[in-house]
Amino acid sequence: MIRNIQLRINLKEEGTPDGLKIKTAKYLGVSENDIEIKVQRKSIDARKPDIYFNYKLEVYINEPRPNKHTYNFQYKDVSKAKPIHIIGFGPAGMWAALRCLELGYKPIILERGKNVQERRRDLKAINQDHIVNEDSNYCFGEGGAGTYSDGKLYTRSLKRGDVRRIFESLVHHGATDEILIDAHPHIGTNKLPKLVQNIRETIIAKGGEVLFNTKVSDFIIEGNKLKSIVLNDSQQMDVQRVILATGHSARDIFQLLHKKKIALQAKSFAMGVRVEHPQQIIDSIQYHCSGERHELLPAASYSLVHQAKERGVYSFCMCPGGFIVPAATAPGEVVVNGMSPSKRNNLYANSGIVVEINAEKDLYKYDKFGALKGLEFQKDLERLAFTSGGRSQVAPAQRLTDFVEGNLSADLNPTSYQPGLNSAPLHSLLPKLIGSRLRTGFAAFGKKMKGYYTAQANIVGVESRTSSPVSIPRNELLEHPEIKGLFPCGEGAGYAGGIVSAAMDGERCVEAAIAGL
Repeated sequence: MIRNIQLRINLKEEGTPDGLKIKTAKYLGVSENDIEIKVQRKSIDARKPDIYFNYKLEVYINEPRPNKHTYNFQYKDVSKAKPIHIIGFGPAGMWAALRCLELGYKPIILERGKNVQERRRDLKAINQDHIVNEDSNYCFGEGGAGTYSDGKLYTRSLKRGDVRRIFESLVHHGATDEILIDAHPHIGTNKLPKLVQNIRETIIAKGGEVLFNTKVSDFIIEGNKLKSIVLNDSQQMDVQRVILATGHSARDIFQLLHKKKIALQAKSFAMGVRVEHPQQIIDSIQYHCSGERHELLPAASYSLVHQAKERGVYSFCMCPGGFIVPAATAPGEVVVNGMSPSKRNNLYANSGIVVEINAEKDLYKYDKFGALKGLEFQKDLERLAFTSGGRSQVAPAQRLTDFVEGNLSADLNPTSYQPGLNSAPLHSLLPKLIGSRLRTGFAAFGKKMKGYYTAQANIVGVESRTSSPVSIPRNELLEHPEIKGLFPCGEGAGYAGGIVSAAMDGERCVEAAIAGL
C-alpha cells in the first residue's frame, strides 16, 4: 500500500531519518517496522521563531520502497551518425549534446575555452595575478559560467520543459539525489567540475566530439543559409545545423552577427552590485537566533525585491556561505559574481542586488549602438569599476551604510573577494539610473530584514552579467528568422536564465534542429 502525505516537523523534533520514520508511523497509526519512506520534497519554514521542516513523503506500507528514477537515459553510439554542430559547452550546449546522443545524432562541440582542469590555472591567474585570459576565465571554458559557480538549480521555467528530467540527468552524471528533494537544490562549486567532466566523457564515449580552444570567428552564409563556420580565424568547417549556445558574455559573437547585419535585438536586463554580509548576520535575521545557528539548519539565504522609480530592485544569485569572484572576460574591466561550495560553510553571505534596465527607455544615450546598446552600457560600467578599483582586478567597494548615506568609507570590512577591495565612492560613480534606485532599495531591505542594513556589510562593484543584454531572434521552429540552419539557444540568445532553463532550451533546440534532417 502507498500513501502520499505531508508532514510538518518542528526543528526541536527534527533529527535522524529514523526520527522522521517514527513521526510518520505515529501519524499513520502503524508500526515503524511496517513502513519505508521516500522523501519527495523537503523545505524549511523559518518565517516565525518556531522553525519547521516541511516534508512531502511517499510512504510504502508493508511493501519495499522502489529505488528507481523516472528516467532511464539511453545514449546511442553516434560515431557514424549525422552531425549537429554546437557552439559553446555551457549548460545549453552540454544538454544539447546529450539530447543528440539520445536521438541518434553526433554532437560536434566547439568550445573557445579549456577543459575544467586546465581552466583552474587561468582562474588562479585572475585571482592572484589579476591576469584575464579572454578565452578561459570564470565565464568561458568547459561547462561555461556554470562550472565554477554556485550550482543553484532554481528555475521558474516549468512550462519550457521537464525540470525533473534535467535533475535526474545531473544525478546520472554524479550529482547527489538530494537535488531531487530539496526545495532549493544546489550542487556547489567544488562538485560541479567533476560532474561536467563526466558529461564530456559520456559524449566522447558515445562517439561525439568536444573540441577545446576552438573559437568560432566567422559564419559563411550563402543565400540566407548557414553553410560553414570559420574556426580560430583559419579553419573552415561545413555545417548543416548549428546550435548557438555561447552564453551571455560572448560579446564577440554579438558583434560578429551585428557586423554581418544578422538580426539582433536589444534586450532588457539588470545591473548593480554585490553585497556581502557576515553569514552570522543573515542567520540571525532569518532564523531568529542571537548566536550560532542550529546544526540542522543550512546557511540562511534571502530573497528581496522592491520597486523604486518604476524599476525593480532585487536580489540575484544569493550565495549563503559563499564567496565573491572576479568574472571579467577581458582586460580593462572588473565584474563580480558570487558562488558557494556544496557545504556553504564560508564565513560570508553575498548576493547581487541589481536594478532593472529597460532597453527601450533607459539607454537612449546609447541608441547609436543599435541592438548592442545594452552591451556598450555594460562595458562602460565595467571599465568604470576597473578604473575606480585601481586598474587591476581589485574591485571598488563601500560599506553599505556609507553607500546609502553618501559617504566615502574610511575603511572596509573583511571580504571573501580574493583580488581585494579598494574604497571608492560608488554612491557617486554609479549612474543615477542604478545608484539612486539601489540606495532606495537597500533602505527598504533594511526595514524588511532587521539587521540587514549595517556597516558590517560591504557593497562591491559591479554585478553586470546577470543576463544577456542582447537577444538573438528565432521563429516558432526555434531557428533564426533570417539564417536557415542557425538555432540561437540558451542564456546568450536570451531564452534562459540559469543552469536548468538553459539545459532545457538546449534539448528543445536540438529537437527542432533535427526535424528537417
